[in-house]
Amino acid sequence: MPAPLSLGAGFHFGWWDALRNPISVPSGKMVRPAFALQSAQAVNDSAADSAMHVAVAVELVHNFSLVHDDVIDADERRHGRPTVWAQFGVPYAIILGDALLALASQALVRGGEPGTAAMCDELNQAVLDLCLGQHLDISFEELAAVSADEYLEMAGGKTSSLLAAACVLGGLAGDATSAQLTALRSFGHHVGLAFQLVDDLLGIWGDPVLTGKPVGGDLRRYKKSMPVIAALSSGTPEGVELAHLYQTRSIVDQRQVARAAALADRAGAREWTEAQAAKHHRFAIESLHGMDGNPAAIARLDALADLVIRRDS
Repeated sequence: MPAPLSLGAGFHFGWWDALRNPISVPSGKMVRPAFALQSAQAVNDSAADSAMHVAVAVELVHNFSLVHDDVIDADERRHGRPTVWAQFGVPYAIILGDALLALASQALVRGGEPGTAAMCDELNQAVLDLCLGQHLDISFEELAAVSADEYLEMAGGKTSSLLAAACVLGGLAGDATSAQLTALRSFGHHVGLAFQLVDDLLGIWGDPVLTGKPVGGDLRRYKKSMPVIAALSSGTPEGVELAHLYQTRSIVDQRQVARAAALADRAGAREWTEAQAAKHHRFAIESLHGMDGNPAAIARLDALADLVIRRDS
């Protein structure tokens, strides 16, 4: 990557500060590369090395989306540090995100496998689905009502598409059968939905020390996250009051953020969303355990899925 862009890339990944001084800070969880590598081993226990370029590609796509999402959401902090746009400006962040996406395609092509064309098609479709999901997420903010099914369709693109692709790409790198690829796609899709639902919970009730994001950021932006959708459709007095706060754009300070979070909780939204996350986690595990493959790697995928639903950041 050209030096002017590598500055922002290293800054985003937490390798150095804005002056290229090396730093040591918490970075991303590398969830998608882990799923890609373990999916490869699940179908071929010697495929980890051949799947490394796949792991790199999906992580680069994920970070392209993060850099752009921070611009869209006007988030100034990530992992407790300034976001790329907050440090270097919006135009730079857009260009850097584009460069990370280009590097992802290069990573796949340079892997040199016979199935490179199929891998590129899989990754590019995931990017298209991700972009559609992001568009739907933004459009929800302007709608008076969003159903749970509509939300899951959005999350299927915004979050599940890349996680499912990571699993499928790992499978392709391991020369998986058609049945194995189908199982891995279903597994990744449902893990992705569980991941997004947990993210929604953390977006309202997460500890900012652990999440690295401001308290109630989703509420301040009036996002129709799953807990909010559940509260608004609950038919409870708390749901009605939360709807009023959203309609009048009254969540403007920390006191009102706390009030909105409490209303959603008392409307049963937290419990309901936790149950939905657990349901999709269960669907994911059922898909995984129905697949023939390497038992040790399948067990590691099982553990990764469990980690996703029990995380606190």
